[in-house]
Amino acid sequence: MSDFLKANYHAHTYRCQHAVGTEREYIEAAIEMGEETFGFSDHIPCPFHDGYVSNIRMTMQQAPEYVQTLRKLAQEYKDDIRILIGFEAEYIPAFYNEQMQMVRDLGVDYLIMGQHFWTSENIGPYSGSPTKDEERIRLYVDSVIEGMQTGSYTYLAHPDLINYQGMDSVYEFEMERLCRAMLAMDIPLEVNLLGQSEKRHYPSDRFFEIASRVGNRVILGQDAHAPEHIKNRAVYEECMDLVQRHSLNLIHELKI
Repeated sequence: MSDFLKANYHAHTYRCQHAVGTEREYIEAAIEMGEETFGFSDHIPCPFHDGYVSNIRMTMQQAPEYVQTLRKLAQEYKDDIRILIGFEAEYIPAFYNEQMQMVRDLGVDYLIMGQHFWTSENIGPYSGSPTKDEERIRLYVDSVIEGMQTGSYTYLAHPDLINYQGMDSVYEFEMERLCRAMLAMDIPLEVNLLGQSEKRHYPSDRFFEIASRVGNRVILGQDAHAPEHIKNRAVYEECMDLVQRHSLNLIHELKI
């Protein structure tokens, strides 16, 4: 087993307004750590038609420059590391068709799903906010499954983002429903290193107990919002402990 990541597909850029550092700094940090493939998956822009301006993602107008910048760097560093260009995207039906047209036009390599919202973010709610509302966990699972059925997304980022604090039986039922659907579609689930580093409610032992029982494949994702996140070996080891504790079926790279 490798003593560090072979590939990472979850990293952001300053364009999302809550990440820091240059793309070059991220790439050089990944090279320093011996990574062979490094994917940028900044938050996908949304085609808001009501005048709303997001403070957590780039605009549609910024997307071409994001892709062009990374293409140039991928060429520059081609002898040192494989650079992939993607987006982390919610599946929101109201935006989906326009986003997929943009993705096709730009020729990006992949998408990962990070279901932070299942409606427009200015409507909410945020998936990670605490709740005892059974409808919210059910809607989260429904929207993830519906989105994955499109075939557009390579894996599910922080699948345990939903912060349901109600009845254990409801959590068990809904998360097993999610895990079984992802298994049937052969969609890997992410063990999120940033969540571990910042002691968020994910990655969650209770979730990955279910994923282990169901037999899902899992993949580590750095969710890097700063170059320093890429070099955090201690949090990598903590997440590997979680993988081993639950005897998870870990994969080290995607076929992209």
